Amino acid sequence: MSLELFERHQEKLDQACAAARSRGYWSAYKEMPSPRVYGETAQEDGIKAFQSHLGKAFEIDQPHNGTTKGSEDGPFGVTFDIDYPAPDVNAMMTAAKAAIPAWRKLGPKGRAGVCMEVLERLNAKSFEIAFSVMHTTGQAFMMAFQAGGAHAQDRGLEAVAYGYDEMMRHPETADWIKPQGKNDPLEMQKKFTAVGRGVALMVGCATFPTWNGYPGLFASLVTGNAVIVKPHPRAILPLAITVRVIRDVLSEVGIDPNLVCLAVDTLEAPITKEFATHPDTKIIDFTGSSEFGNWLEDNCKQAQVYTEKAGVNAIVIDDFDDIKGIARNLSFTFSLYSGQMCTTPQNIFIPKGGIDVNGEKMSFDDVAKAIATGVEKFLSVPERAVEVLGTIQNKAILDRMEQAKGLGDVVLDTMQIDHPMFKGIQCHTPVIVKLNGDEIDKYSDELFGPIVFVIATDDTADSIEKMRKTISEHGAITLGMYSKNEDVIAQVEEAALEAGVNLSINLTGGVFVNQSAAFSDFHATGANPAANAALTDGNFVSGRFRVMQSRR
Repeated sequence: MSLELFERHQEKLDQACAAARSRGYWSAYKEMPSPRVYGETAQEDGIKAFQSHLGKAFEIDQPHNGTTKGSEDGPFGVTFDIDYPAPDVNAMMTAAKAAIPAWRKLGPKGRAGVCMEVLERLNAKSFEIAFSVMHTTGQAFMMAFQAGGAHAQDRGLEAVAYGYDEMMRHPETADWIKPQGKNDPLEMQKKFTAVGRGVALMVGCATFPTWNGYPGLFASLVTGNAVIVKPHPRAILPLAITVRVIRDVLSEVGIDPNLVCLAVDTLEAPITKEFATHPDTKIIDFTGSSEFGNWLEDNCKQAQVYTEKAGVNAIVIDDFDDIKGIARNLSFTFSLYSGQMCTTPQNIFIPKGGIDVNGEKMSFDDVAKAIATGVEKFLSVPERAVEVLGTIQNKAILDRMEQAKGLGDVVLDTMQIDHPMFKGIQCHTPVIVKLNGDEIDKYSDELFGPIVFVIATDDTADSIEKMRKTISEHGAITLGMYSKNEDVIAQVEEAALEAGVNLSINLTGGVFVNQSAAFSDFHATGANPAANAALTDGNFVSGRFRVMQSRR
């Protein structure tokens, strides 16, 4: 049945592999929640499916310790009260490891076929997953549907394509014949097997549980590993649904479903370290704080560790004629999901002497004001604003915003917006604070949330150097710039290469620096302290398996 699944999905897999090589636009799953695509009743069915999980035990037959856990607190006011089986660490690891040999025997094609079938079924559950993402993370519905559904599925498929391509680089068998002159040739039959490293641990994040989680999950699976899925305690349900879908497909093809298990914990009683340091854990995927990411890298030497951590994303503004385009684009960029994205810019470097706009000098304060005014106008209609902002998931972010206002002059204060659909839920617009370039200690660390610093530098060369220094030392996922001078663009491109960060140039339209498209954009680079891996390249999958040979 596994090869049947491969043949069923081979065309789409081939398209994904081709797209990853060409890096043009391609998407396997539709990002718009259209009834014509997903069915006339898909949204209503998705709401009912999401609501069916609330207030009850989440059924999943896997090794557990006999108790339940669950602490999700819906940021839009939905009461979750879902009980998940609490894991028995050793029993779960033993069961996952025992399932690997049969999974390995399916081979690259068989495993790819199973992963493709899982992704198709997840796509059919896009509305259910979207509402689960929305009500655990605080994303507005459209973002939850796109980033939590179709875009996450694309990223998962991208990982499958890269893993499959890497494993298919070598033949499964070969006839080796070495001539010996007048004597009979030496002949051997050789067999090559892609062997996973063992049990992988995927540690989910609170803000994008599926988008950040699927690449590591599917990269580990397709390359022959078992996976323990450890969701963030604030965002369990989206990954719990995912694990149940995977286990259903595994059971149907005759593979022990304990190949993939759900490990739930709470903020008060975390268990990640127990799984991460277990001797049978050979791969770890983590998205979250630098502090814990660094701990994993330093203390889990038995595992291949892939991390995405904090960073100080930046924008460099030089002479540029379309200041309205800058303000319009950055207004959306700063506001999207209340800045709770690993790609949202924090540091905006602008020469203190101003910039040239259509032959006239525009002062630093006027540039900062134009950006602030753009944010105000963009978020001036509450019904529209909340669909971009979503809501703050972690209340510690509100305290951080207040602290940020004490660091310098406030160019734009944050404003509370009452959500028109969810009474009592408050959304918060970004705060913009002015700093001097020499106050590097104030802006060299990530202040996660809708916090923006406009930083007055000596000139554009100083902006480039301060950007390069902060990113090289503290990391970043994204860098943007605006300039009409080709020599400046070339300088920033070179500085970005040195700092190891991906660059976006002169975005004024419908593409934003904090968005990345699967099969075309690499998310992070692995070349600066913000992440040691990229989603998704060959390095992200190649370390998850080894090629073993037998010769006869």
